[in-house]
Amino acid sequence: MAEEVPILEADSLYHVYESKAEEGNVVALRGLSVKVGKGEAVAVIGPSGSGKSTLLKSLGGLMQPTAGRVFLDGSDLTKLEGADLVEHRRKTVSFIFQEGNLLPDLSGLDNVMQPLRHAGVSAPEAKARAIAVLERLGMTERMRALPEQLSGGEQQRIAIARALITKPKLILADEPTGALDPFTSASVLELFRELHEEEDVAFLIVTHSRDVGDFSDRSLELRDGRFVAQHGEGVELDDLAQNRELLVDDLGTVSFPPDILLELGGPGRYTVESLEPGRITLASEAAAATAAAGNSRQYVANCPACGHEYANGDANRCPDCGSSRPKQ
Repeated sequence: MAEEVPILEADSLYHVYESKAEEGNVVALRGLSVKVGKGEAVAVIGPSGSGKSTLLKSLGGLMQPTAGRVFLDGSDLTKLEGADLVEHRRKTVSFIFQEGNLLPDLSGLDNVMQPLRHAGVSAPEAKARAIAVLERLGMTERMRALPEQLSGGEQQRIAIARALITKPKLILADEPTGALDPFTSASVLELFRELHEEEDVAFLIVTHSRDVGDFSDRSLELRDGRFVAQHGEGVELDDLAQNRELLVDDLGTVSFPPDILLELGGPGRYTVESLEPGRITLASEAAAATAAAGNSRQYVANCPACGHEYANGDANRCPDCGSSRPKQ
């Protein structure tokens, strides 16, 4: 049986912002790879400046990456241009931004109708479909108001209605709850959860909020343009193992990609055996204690990344996902 094509897939994305400043060019994305399955909800969590918005714009075809490829529902966005790109994007994906990005001179109803008008849907049908979506969101009583007459939560619900009106397969959201109060934020996430579970809508949400990450099936942590960790269901170690560079922040904290951590022997206490410029050798205290006690450590029976059951003759690297086989 053929493997289902992901709704979204990115391979080795790089994006460089050119700058004439003294610091030089800014590398926002550093070889990112990620897949979002049909109906899957994925959150990308990271602080300001980590590359979240650049990633979302690149994944949605709003920005051309410096290098790498993006596939949306099987089509390579990096090879589509003009009307072909706009049409494929319109049929597949909708965007929700933190600010709402509503047209200020149009009512809430007219804002929601806009995508259907651009798609050539008749005015009566567009109006009927828009009202139906707004009714679901509890916004029919406020749909005649202009954006400036709406609260932040009401504007966001109008923006969500506009995103849903085309019945997208995928929603890309940039800090969708960032400007909302806790109560409104919780109600928006509950709506996302209903769409995800009941209508099989896929989500990729970039955020700094752990609450938004909890809504998702899987979350990825982004730091300095790289994925450094992944949590949740269906974890893809390959998304993290594309780039084996380690990150060291100003406080001296080191972020190890999971595949390297597995090869080290997992989390624990390590001592520095040797140190020289650009090179450090670590030794696991737990491994040293085990060796000193004369205990023989055995390879694990199942891959901790994908669950593959090793046969007696299997090597120390998983044949399914490529992860290193740790010992216990």
